Amino acid sequence: MRLPCEVWVASRLLPSAGLRGPGRAARAVLALGKPPGGGGVWLQLRENIEQLFTKFVEEGKATVRLKEPAVDICLSKANVSHLKTFLSAMKLADRGTSEESLPLSTLAPPKASEVEKPKTKMTITSRKDYPFTQSFPYTLEQLQASYCKLPRIDMHILCLKRLRKLDLSHNLIKKLPVTIGDLVSLQELSLQGNLLESFGAALCNSTLRKSLQSLDLSQNKIKALPAQFCQLRELIHLKLDDNDLIRLPFKIGQLSQLRFLSVARNKLPFLPNSFGKLSLESLDLFGNPFEQPSPLAPDIQLKIPLTLWEHSARATINYRLPYSCHVLPSHLCHDLDMSKSCHCGRACLSSFIQTTVTMNLHSVAHTVVLVDNMGSTEAPLLRYFCSLTCYSQFLDRHLQSIR
Repeated sequence: MRLPCEVWVASRLLPSAGLRGPGRAARAVLALGKPPGGGGVWLQLRENIEQLFTKFVEEGKATVRLKEPAVDICLSKANVSHLKTFLSAMKLADRGTSEESLPLSTLAPPKASEVEKPKTKMTITSRKDYPFTQSFPYTLEQLQASYCKLPRIDMHILCLKRLRKLDLSHNLIKKLPVTIGDLVSLQELSLQGNLLESFGAALCNSTLRKSLQSLDLSQNKIKALPAQFCQLRELIHLKLDDNDLIRLPFKIGQLSQLRFLSVARNKLPFLPNSFGKLSLESLDLFGNPFEQPSPLAPDIQLKIPLTLWEHSARATINYRLPYSCHVLPSHLCHDLDMSKSCHCGRACLSSFIQTTVTMNLHSVAHTVVLVDNMGSTEAPLLRYFCSLTCYSQFLDRHLQSIR
């Protein structure tokens, strides 16, 4: 059995002599077998392993402490499954298991390809070059597989735990697997030019919340994004051009790190209330059928007197009382998550007054692409009011501003 990895041999006797080791790992191939008569470095394993350190084995790291010589063999950048198998075989060898029961290989000098620097980047731009029957190098950090006519995301890709950048643009992908959220290092994801109709809520609650910084969903068939989309708090770049979006997540203002937003050529009639909380460097909303703002024609859904549920829910949000599915039924938690914010800062749920007002997009972005061919940089913004008093105060200010 052979294990390509990086190896650093640390002598435990050097510190006692006031010396330090080289402290640098080298690419090597470890093998289990019977030593031939030729040269090379061979170590006796039988009853010679003092301890195995495997706390970070899931990261491809482990340390083998030998009795004689008094050294620690530090392994890193190894394939996780191969490393686990190799360590299991070492334990068996240490216990004196018969050679017939061990996965021994012929000991020979490694090939140049086995000790070369691990591959971290791969680009595939045609179906004939895609490795359908092989696994990807586990060390990949950047992978582009475009124009490959992939109907789904390959399970081999979902095993690349070091992947930071994944480009699957211009394929035929219709649905994203939940397990894509297990790519804990993923920072950039491009799914441009596929057949996606949704972006699952489960993905928004996965580890992507802490890692994903750039997301390109342009040129798909997405009509709406889930409310949980705003859990992707580390997003800096977001592209949603050329979809069928009829609305944006109503709490999009929670994406405090977002700097570049492009939602051109969709079907947005207005922007959500929290849009005004964004702080962008670049914004593109060209080609959306925005409605004419109508602040004097409100949609009144105010129920007086307020129901007990409305009173309780408003108090929970206004006083920032903690809640979860362990305390409340899940449907009530969902209602609380979907609460709206009045211009006064207080919350409202199912009882409110709704209207649209004009918003100058330069108030949220430094660079704004014109909204239409007429040169406008304004768009309608949805606004909620928790009471007749709040709406009346808004109406007075609005009427004074247009006199």
